[in-house]
Amino acid sequence: MSESQLDPSEPDLPALHPASPDPASTSDSEAPFIEFREVSIAFGSRQILDRVSFSIPRGQTLCILGRSGVGKSVSLRILLGFLKPDSGSVLVEGREVTTMDERALQQIRHDVTMVFQNGALFDSLTVGENIAFPLREVGNLQEDQIQQLVDRMLNLVEAGDLRNALPSSLSTGQKRCIAIARALAAQPRAILYDEPTTMVDPLAARLIGNLIQRLKRQLGLTSIVVTHDMRFARRLADRVLFLESGQARFFGPAAEFENCPDAEVQQFLHLDAYILPGRS
Repeated sequence: MSESQLDPSEPDLPALHPASPDPASTSDSEAPFIEFREVSIAFGSRQILDRVSFSIPRGQTLCILGRSGVGKSVSLRILLGFLKPDSGSVLVEGREVTTMDERALQQIRHDVTMVFQNGALFDSLTVGENIAFPLREVGNLQEDQIQQLVDRMLNLVEAGDLRNALPSSLSTGQKRCIAIARALAAQPRAILYDEPTTMVDPLAARLIGNLIQRLKRQLGLTSIVVTHDMRFARRLADRVLFLESGQARFFGPAAEFENCPDAEVQQFLHLDAYILPGRS
């Protein structure tokens, strides 16, 4: 992949036709698509989230920032129903997630899919077979349709030459892009990214950022990006949630984050901007 191939100025993406939302749910462009209300969770005596609230409208990108261990990834797992909060509400298009049974959660996980930090690819399957996996689960597609969609997803992330490769032969950045392609194959309404630039080189991080931007701009996907990388967040975020000591120390428009007077926010920004002596 070259940087120009994933540049946001490139021609439109192939039409993926994600599931059409209910028009009544989109009459207000600022109505929350995803919402946390006073969510708390503790692991033993350790409070991970303490009455955390935030929301994100359809088609926007929220970046969750903070140091390691402050509950960023835990928030995503609560959203998908993999963890149950001790208190509070989690809603997706007004549907309460915390009280759902496993069958109802499967629909949530279809509408809101996750790209895990490790890619979560099946090591024994080729790249093409990994992408085909969620398409076969749908159960109503012919094999030729599945293969056409696999080609489409691979072209989307400029990885057509990797179709027959095994995940073990891929770089970390390539695995992340394939994981995004597989997530898109399920035609979700929202994608959650868990530390998408961890352990990738700067060029790969930029390519992944460009791809996330294109998916938002051209497919209207809602995104939540968990990251500790302020530079990455600056490029992507419409809204920012900053977590520290289990609390939301800032939630609001991205343009206002760097001027937030909170001491923890300013310390985070100062450390992020710090350049070691002798480095450029």
